[in-house]
Amino acid sequence: MSTEQDYVSWFRNSAPYINAHRNRVFVIQLDGEVIGSEQFAGVIHDVALLNSLGVRLVIVHGARPQIEQRLAAAGLAPAYAGGMRVTDAQTLEVAKEAVGVVRLEVESRLSMGLPNSPMAGARIRVVSGNFVTSRPLGVRDGVDFGYTGEVRRIDGDAIRSNLESGAVVLLSPLGCSPTGEVFNLLAEEVATAVAIDLHAAKLLFLGKAAALAGDSEPMPSELSLAEASETLTRVRKSQPSGDPALAQLTHAVRACRNGVSRVHLLDQNIDGAILLELFTRDGVGTMVNADAYDTIRRANVDDVGGIIELIEPLETEGVLVRRSREKLEMEIGHFHVVERDGAVIACAAAYPFNNGNLMEVACLAVHDDYRNGGRGDALLNAVENEARSVGAKQLFVLTTQTSHWFKERGFVDGTIEKLPVERKSLYNYQRNSKVLVKFIA
Repeated sequence: MSTEQDYVSWFRNSAPYINAHRNRVFVIQLDGEVIGSEQFAGVIHDVALLNSLGVRLVIVHGARPQIEQRLAAAGLAPAYAGGMRVTDAQTLEVAKEAVGVVRLEVESRLSMGLPNSPMAGARIRVVSGNFVTSRPLGVRDGVDFGYTGEVRRIDGDAIRSNLESGAVVLLSPLGCSPTGEVFNLLAEEVATAVAIDLHAAKLLFLGKAAALAGDSEPMPSELSLAEASETLTRVRKSQPSGDPALAQLTHAVRACRNGVSRVHLLDQNIDGAILLELFTRDGVGTMVNADAYDTIRRANVDDVGGIIELIEPLETEGVLVRRSREKLEMEIGHFHVVERDGAVIACAAAYPFNNGNLMEVACLAVHDDYRNGGRGDALLNAVENEARSVGAKQLFVLTTQTSHWFKERGFVDGTIEKLPVERKSLYNYQRNSKVLVKFIA
């Protein structure tokens, strides 16, 4: 495929995501290392693109390496306990200076609009303010954390007001207390607290999230909330509490438990990681989701195009009987689909016969990219449940190439003569399909 065709194909395939993300609130946390890297310019361009597509953005930046550099220049040694910085008065002054410089760097980059550049005509309005109220972390396990704090409250109404006006809200890892004190905060905590308060559609962490320290395998592309929680329980026993990926996974679990449906952990070294994660079907990072990512549901007429795209290759190969769009539209009420981010990735139909005593399983198809993931079994279970709900005692299927798959799931050989009369009259002897049956309780 040519480069032009690749571009057209990608742009068309991204259309459902563009529509789905418009007017949604996304919170993006950028590690301080991202801001000091060669990839930062590309990240800013991607943020500008999201803004132009109508995504409502809150950016939370970190500043740990910048603080470390200034501490070293001042001859001060950093102090940590349990993965958290211990912030004395001197360290707080250094942190305020470093955070201020980083915030201005991000803001200035978002303000660019040079002709012949990706930011041309962007005109992004950036808003910062005292949206985060903090309190001291206090003394824990005998350690006085000084001016290290934690989030006490988020001014969600003020943030929402600015987002609705089209502004990008930029937050720093500093917070003020009601007494006027300033506290050094963890950027991941700020981002998580904001995402929870705003009921954000997505929370994205861009940093060193490729693998957990000590793990030989990279992070998987998808984790359910239960799987992420189990991973945390397992790795906390052996991994350092300051591991960046562990911190991000910890906050991802917290966010999902408190109403954020999807959290994405992205590797800062992948160029365009944010766009690839948001506008391609499987992304490039690790997604922690509070609910099932795939949705099995009854099909409707809007799914006809997706079903056609799914089954056409199988019809060409002769695996499935060819169906016209008109026939699909007429029979759409018999179909179940598996949907992933607005795309139909699997389907199956159920046709009742003999007053509902028999049910045919037909047009069971799973996209090539999603086979061996249990989706065919899930659809078959959905059909079986439907059959039981209407009192059917037996399923049957006509197949030319997948008989072993069905037999492994309880189907046995049947005969044409045992088919319902109306189905037998439609049997295509040229296809010579095998008849399989399954008795259900």
